[in-house]
Amino acid sequence: MEETRLKRLIFRAWRRGIREADLIFGPFADRYAAGLSERDFEDLEILLDQPDQEVYAWLVGREEPPAEFATPVLEQVRAFKASLPVASGDLSGS
Repeated sequence: MEETRLKRLIFRAWRRGIREADLIFGPFADRYAAGLSERDFEDLEILLDQPDQEVYAWLVGREEPPAEFATPVLEQVRAFKASLPVASGDLSGS
């Protein structure tokens, strides 16, 4: 994995636009991005390009993603989100 590309993805994961998504994508990218396959890494980059409200709804299970976004890496991020401690201000409703 090219180091510059990895650093760019991690930066983007922490600065999505809505804090709730940052607190899911950021730690996920910190922990797992370097070990992702090329395909999963590309899929994560694509997820990070999607509108904040839509992708956040997919992450927390409020909405199902369109088929083209229902990838193994999205499931990994969802599982990671489920493993996080629930904060009192969690807006996901889950």
